[in-house]
This record gives sequence, C-alpha cells and structure tokens, in this order.
Amino acid sequence: MAARSSSATATRGVPREVLGAVVLVTGPEEFLGERAIAQVRASVRRTDPESEVSETAASTLTMAELGDLAAPSLFSSIRCVVVRRLEDLPEESVPGLLQYAAAPADEVALVLAHGGGPKGSGVLAKLRKLDAVHEVRSTTLSAREFPGFVVDELRGHGARIEPDAADFLVQAVGQDLRSLSAAAHQLANDFEGRRLTTEMVKQYFGGRAEAKSFAVADHALHGHAAKALEELRWALERGTAPVLVTSAVAAGLRGLAKLMGAPRGLRGNDLAREVGVPPWKVDVLRRQAHGWDADGLGRAIRCVARADADIKGQASDAAYALEKMVLDVVRARPSR
Repeated sequence: MAARSSSATATRGVPREVLGAVVLVTGPEEFLGERAIAQVRASVRRTDPESEVSETAASTLTMAELGDLAAPSLFSSIRCVVVRRLEDLPEESVPGLLQYAAAPADEVALVLAHGGGPKGSGVLAKLRKLDAVHEVRSTTLSAREFPGFVVDELRGHGARIEPDAADFLVQAVGQDLRSLSAAAHQLANDFEGRRLTTEMVKQYFGGRAEAKSFAVADHALHGHAAKALEELRWALERGTAPVLVTSAVAAGLRGLAKLMGAPRGLRGNDLAREVGVPPWKVDVLRRQAHGWDADGLGRAIRCVARADADIKGQASDAAYALEKMVLDVVRARPSR
C-alpha cells in the first residue's frame, strides 16, 4: 500500500495519529510546510504536554543521531523529531532512514521536510511506498487560487466570506500566504459569526496601495472617468507607487482581452480557467466588457504602455501621466 497523500493548500491531511508514523512534508510553499510541521508538534503535545521536540538538518543526519533524537528523555518517552531539508540527506544515510520509516517507533512522531524540486526525489519515491508514511504536499498557488486560500482560511476559523470580498483581500494584502492568513484571522475575530463582505474588508484593508490601484482600474474600465480620477488622486496622495496603477490597469485590460478572445461555448469553470481568473471574476469582466471592442482594447493597451514608460523615467510628472492614461483609457472605450 502506498503512502497516503493530501494537498497542503490549507495543510489538511496531517494524520490524526502522528505517533508511530512518519509525516513527509513536501513542496516549495514554506508557509504551508511550516503549518503542517506545527500541526504535528501540536498533536504530540496534546498527547503529552511534557513531550520533547527535536530538530536537525538532513545533511548531518546519521542513524546514530536519529536514534539519539528519538530516544526517550528523562521527562517523557513521547518525542517529535523534525528533519529539515531532506533533499540534502547523504546517500549513505538513506538505507537507515528507510529502515526506520518502515517500522517507526510507537512513541515517536517523525517529520521529514523536503523543499520540492528534483534533488532527493529518489528517496521520496521510496518513502512514498511505505505504509507508515503519510505525505502532506504543498504547491505554489497560481494567481486565481489565492481567493480560494482566503475562503479556506476563514472557513477554518468558522467564518464565511463573499467571493468578491476574498478577491479584494488578496488585492489589498498581496500574495504572501502568511499575511493573508493573519488578515483572515483578524477578520474572523472582529466580525465573528457574520458573512464577510467587501465593505467589511475595506474597513481594515481598503487603504492598501494595491487595492486602490485596482479601484482605479475598475472605474476606468467601466468608463467612469471622474471616479477613476478621484481614486487615483487619493492613492497618489497616500503614497501609492505609480507603477502599481499602470500594472493594475494593464491586468484589467488583459483580462478583458482574454475574455473576449475565449472560444465560444465555454461556460463556468472552463471559461474561468481559459481567462485565468476565479469563476466569479468572469461576471465582473463580462460587465466591464460592455462597451469595449478589439480596436478599443488595442488603443487602451497602447495608452497604458506609454504611461508606464513615462512614469519609469521618460516624463517628469508621473501624476499627469497617470491622469492622462485614465482619460485616454476611458476615451478608448467606444460609447454605446
């Protein structure tokens, strides 16, 4: 029987019983990997508050050292042993580790952490074949998966969030999982029992530079020049980097172009995958697409490219360049 495996998008899948088992934590996403390790530690401590946790680097691991780490202490026979950077395990230590993983000690929880990549893949393949090994995998999230991460985080705190509010939180906080997790925890505590809306999220994170940049873009693509200019001036007064504004408008235009160029007949999740956005975002893009055609999009994209070059050194007044960009983008949208 092969080792059991689960995704660590929210680090689910850490086994209920970690003693007498080997938890193999793999993948490049450091935050998710650390969460899985922390869950194993917490599980061991729930079994025995006096249990000890030991850590070592795989590059120095010998069977003698592993034996010392797993040996009972004066205070408790329950142990948690964490071996980091399994990809650096010396070749001569592989047979001994596999022998231990095939029959782990009943009172020890062993965590083997591998950072992803091809190095050390041979030992991973052998570990995955062992019954006592339970793998928790973490993968790098794509841009459209971050709102889902937010939804899962809040669900873990017993809270719910509307899809557009989850996307806004990602735009406001950025794509750092540790920051998103902390933001979700704060929102769940402060709005306990309530379904989170965009307005609630804005109370805490509406002033973030990235969020204001996307607000400028949304108004411009809808053809609302006055609102876009108002958001732009507010953002610049509070220190938003001009490049964030051009980047947000460019991203919005790319989304419209992908939507308008998508094969006919695509619906729902298939269309979202084609465009590269969460499913709910397709509805936003559809509303923005009213009034746009291919020629208008081409003109708007060229306007943004000129503004981007201007703010990166070819013009002396970045604010003027951005205001001109907003007006030119709105004008590029044919009237209906």
